[in-house]
Amino acid sequence: MEPIKYQINGQLVDNTVTKDNTEDVILVPVSIGSANEARIIAEMKAEDSGLREETIQHVFDLQKRVVKRLLMSGYNVNTGLYHASVSFRGVIENSQWNPQKNTIVVNFNVGADLREAIKQTSVNIIGEKGSAMYVAGVQDASTRAQDASATAGRAFTLTGGKLKVAGTDPSVGITLTNEKGQVTPVTEDLYVSNTTSKVTFIIPAGLADGTYELQITTQYSGGKQQLNTPRHIVKTIYIGKAPEGGSGSGSTEGGDDDQEENPLG
Repeated sequence: MEPIKYQINGQLVDNTVTKDNTEDVILVPVSIGSANEARIIAEMKAEDSGLREETIQHVFDLQKRVVKRLLMSGYNVNTGLYHASVSFRGVIENSQWNPQKNTIVVNFNVGADLREAIKQTSVNIIGEKGSAMYVAGVQDASTRAQDASATAGRAFTLTGGKLKVAGTDPSVGITLTNEKGQVTPVTEDLYVSNTTSKVTFIIPAGLADGTYELQITTQYSGGKQQLNTPRHIVKTIYIGKAPEGGSGSGSTEGGDDDQEENPLG
């Protein structure tokens, strides 16, 4: 099994602790959504398509049941991802437990596996919070792959910020350009979702396997006023199988003369 490559995007914000220093900034992680139990199970199935979803669900539920029983029996639990233990709060009066005044608390600490993942994670600074157009992640709906591979005729999703396709300029829209420079526009009837944080569209069915430059061009600014000059973002994707070293992270910005809207220029 190939090692997982981790990357977190971060955006710069003012450090509110040092208000007098306007150049003092901190980095906050960019959230690309929440992963609930259903998402985790779907990701597990994508990792091993030979496993039935019912089997994964059963093991998932069984692990939760066992961990709860061990913790509530007084065991310390170490899963590798976290170390959990139980403690009590509240003053004990007359040597009696009082649920009105006493509570059980479960404490979590980072485990060895998660600490190792942290060491292997790269951080990509994409500009000031709220100003940059960026791609934080991609996914092929057909295979659930997040390595920038896509399937012709199936949905492809980009998550990030300021991605919404909007505006009246002729350049606004989504295009796919192959290695020979042939440009294929993605018509609006192929759009599935078009929001500031997620754009999903159907890859045109007739496109051959290969490397493509995906470009999203928009006048969307995030406010009431649209940008006078469209800005765009370019992302390399692979219809068919991604080559070795292919990645679903990283993007190139360009085409925006409004420096306040796009400080990365």
